Amino acid sequence: MIDGVLVIDKPAGLTSHDVVARVRRAAGQSRVGHAGTLDPAATGVLVCALGGATRLIEMLQDDTLKTYRAVVRLGATTSTDDAEGAVLTTAPVPTLDAAQLERVLAQFRGAIMQVPPMVSAVHHQGQRLYHLARSGQVVERTPRPVHIHRLTLLEVQASCISLEVVCGKGTYIRSLARDLGEHLGCGAHLATLQRTAVGPFTLAGAVPLAALNDRTTVLAHLLPPTVALSGWMQLELDAAMCVALRHGRAIPASADAAVTRAYACDADGALVALVERDGAQWQPRKVFAREA
Repeated sequence: MIDGVLVIDKPAGLTSHDVVARVRRAAGQSRVGHAGTLDPAATGVLVCALGGATRLIEMLQDDTLKTYRAVVRLGATTSTDDAEGAVLTTAPVPTLDAAQLERVLAQFRGAIMQVPPMVSAVHHQGQRLYHLARSGQVVERTPRPVHIHRLTLLEVQASCISLEVVCGKGTYIRSLARDLGEHLGCGAHLATLQRTAVGPFTLAGAVPLAALNDRTTVLAHLLPPTVALSGWMQLELDAAMCVALRHGRAIPASADAAVTRAYACDADGALVALVERDGAQWQPRKVFAREA
């Protein structure tokens, strides 16, 4: 079993599930998952986890910021809020300068409420929105809180504006494009999207999907599971403590009560457990079995 993390540069035209299927074939194992879906038309960083590292996907999804480069086309709305959908409305694009755009962008920085697009995995009365959209239904969606940590205007060219977006979990860049168009009075949709980073994993360090041909190439680009735990403290344990954690038993915690979570590795660097402080003890919350 291969355990670790692959940072992949996803090409356009494939779903995230398609990428996972290709990694499974190359690695020769079924236990592969991904952290943070990219739409088929989007490109860029898709983090995949293999083997025991799949149990760390929630940390990659919940604890990391995502960075995107987006091109927003003004003057037209679409049924999907991106270039894949049918055009719904068109309107003249007003003459805009950088100062005007900055005033509008300022309204979308920080904690905001965002209505998810119809073509999304959000549930509505027990069904995914994209299932309803495929049947031609449009339903009222409840705005959800999201956080846009940074929103930078990169370029203005004709009817398109280029943006860099750094955001937290659950943010839809398509919805951001749609809402910008509404505020500018001309409508808009997302023309192109590239994810350039997921937490510490950047496009510069990503491997093109086409380069993963077999198990050997997977292993050549594999990162250890612990890269998913950026910002966590690593515990230095002796063999007896590692055995205790692997058997689900608590171990003594350090005096630094400010640290509430950590991970433990054995002398060979293999991940033993994720632990959580419980008074003067570390309680194992996720234990990773060591292969024979």
